[in-house]
Amino acid sequence: MNELLLNLFYVLVFPGLLFCILMGILLAGLDRVWVARMQRRVGPPLLQPWYDFLKCCGKETIVPRHAKKAVYFAAPVIGFVALMTISLFLPVVKGRAAFSGTADLVVILYLLTLVSVCMMVGASATGSPFAGVGLSREMVAMISYELPFVLVILAISRATLSYDAGTGMPLTFSLQAIMEYQEANGPLITHWSLIPAAIAMLFVIPCEVGMHPFDVSEAETEICEGTLAEYSGPPLAVYKLTHMVKMYMMTALFCVLFLGGLTTGILFFDVVIFILVCALLTFITMSLPHAVCARFKTEQVFKFYWTVVAGLAAISLILVWLGL
Repeated sequence: MNELLLNLFYVLVFPGLLFCILMGILLAGLDRVWVARMQRRVGPPLLQPWYDFLKCCGKETIVPRHAKKAVYFAAPVIGFVALMTISLFLPVVKGRAAFSGTADLVVILYLLTLVSVCMMVGASATGSPFAGVGLSREMVAMISYELPFVLVILAISRATLSYDAGTGMPLTFSLQAIMEYQEANGPLITHWSLIPAAIAMLFVIPCEVGMHPFDVSEAETEICEGTLAEYSGPPLAVYKLTHMVKMYMMTALFCVLFLGGLTTGILFFDVVIFILVCALLTFITMSLPHAVCARFKTEQVFKFYWTVVAGLAAISLILVWLGL
């Protein structure tokens, strides 16, 4: 019974549903405040993303005449559930993951892809030409960041040198094993051969989240919100909440992959430090580029990620494979 209650706490409270939503709202609010300050604007209050979510929940849902209603309503819910499932695999602090297996990173990679696919499927169900353009752009963006993301995962899996009997190769896709390796050998970001992979991961985060200047699929001034052009009411609120929570998920994943093993031994202080690091990563990877960069063109996003970012990840993969 105690084990069941503990697992329910992990799933519903920490580090699961409630904690993820609160962190997503906090990071989204901080991002808007920081961008406003850097652009010398007053900006919204910290909780403005939460107010926007509540406002959308109270609005009427106007379904396009030719939309496939079942897909229209199911896509945002499935995407949100897939994203929340990722939180069950993230050991935010030592020993605080609901589930742990031998292929956590593979599952996370597929779940993140499913979130983007749900957005594309939902856009295609509306029948809007703006959503159609956004759908094609989202697909290009996903193809762009997936390659360097996979290379980063492979570099980390090789660097931890844990034998995975399932693949027959010296790789590990278990987040728990990666955390244990970092506890014994120090955070992976301190290993010089993985610094290029860490930089590549920092570039992957804003494109995976869909933040400016890589938000080509929702370019408001070009294609009227693109994939979300025909969404309103609670379905739009779910998409917005998914976007906020994804900000937290990607920064938390970076912490687990590159900053694991750092602990004070006191849970409260570990959580506070974790939140501060996530906020810092949000500023570096999302707020700062948003404030100082113009939006990339679709072809520029593809070229940048398949040359510069993928090149950085490939350098780390080669170095760790050579044992350097």
